[in-house]
Amino acid sequence: MTALGTREKIRVVQWTTGNVGRRSVVAIMANPALALVGCYAWSADKVGRDVGELCGSADTGILATDDVSALLALQPDCVVYNPKWPDVDELVRILRAGVNIVTTASFITGHGLGDNRQLLIDACDHGQSSIFGSGMNPGLANLLGLLSAGLCDRVDSITVLESVDSTGYDSPETELSVGFARPIDDPSLPSMTAAGTAIFGEAVGLMADALGIELDDVRCEAEYAQTTQHLDLGSWSIAPGCVAGVAANWQGIVADRPVVQLKTRWRKGSHLEPDWQIEHGYIIDIQGQPCVKTKLEVYPAADFQATTFADYMVLGMIMTALPAINAIPQVCRARPGIVTYLDLPFIAPQGWVPTR
Repeated sequence: MTALGTREKIRVVQWTTGNVGRRSVVAIMANPALALVGCYAWSADKVGRDVGELCGSADTGILATDDVSALLALQPDCVVYNPKWPDVDELVRILRAGVNIVTTASFITGHGLGDNRQLLIDACDHGQSSIFGSGMNPGLANLLGLLSAGLCDRVDSITVLESVDSTGYDSPETELSVGFARPIDDPSLPSMTAAGTAIFGEAVGLMADALGIELDDVRCEAEYAQTTQHLDLGSWSIAPGCVAGVAANWQGIVADRPVVQLKTRWRKGSHLEPDWQIEHGYIIDIQGQPCVKTKLEVYPAADFQATTFADYMVLGMIMTALPAINAIPQVCRARPGIVTYLDLPFIAPQGWVPTR
């Protein structure tokens, strides 16, 4: 826990300015409780450029750098860590320096890191710092499931379904890894999907902990749909007969039945076989007494301007970034170590209501 003292604002360093990182910068600059003091540039072509330029906004006077020592010397309270995947060496260095981390980089509890998880715990202990991972899903969607179950005096199962048309989501690094664009009969598809969505297994464990149960097993099942026509996705494409729909189901098993299920159903294009129907949002289904069904839909505001899929993709990046950004004050005050929604007080979305 890095002491905030009497500082008026929480000092923040942004780590990378990719799709999610850009929205993190916009949020940090807009929130009166936060002060952006530095930015890490992953690629050499971004070093020395103003963070505002990198994020499509006005200049900030802050230049991106790949000098980690210089960033840590700024004595930030928190790093907003937004790479696609976590780099344990980077995380350890930040935490050992006494800097807290909020991250969207495929991190919920760290159990998927194996022995490297202990390295993070040791670094937190050395630096008296904390690390918290979230996003929309896994992350806030799991919290919504647990909140919905709070209406019941018997919980037989909790299912969280993300059901979306992801045609406009241009992130081949993450989507190819789960099986998109592979031949529909590729025997390696199930193992690819399990590996590419493994972070949902961490979220299953988190929800089981919240329910106070011990799981007998955590497993992943998957099914696929193919496109019947060539699908152009901008920076990549999917050929006919290849995967354009991926549905994963991560299950927490107790006594041979799934008690926690985290499901995804992602489709691309209008020529899918079978032609999966999409809910366009998040469905929470609690079986118990009573049964509870909750649907979360996301849509653009009346003043939102968009003409391309890439423009609409901004909404998804905001949804990914903000659960971590909103947690910054609580994480900076948390006990040292890996912390989750189960460890933090209520995270209020403060600083976003326009005052003019």
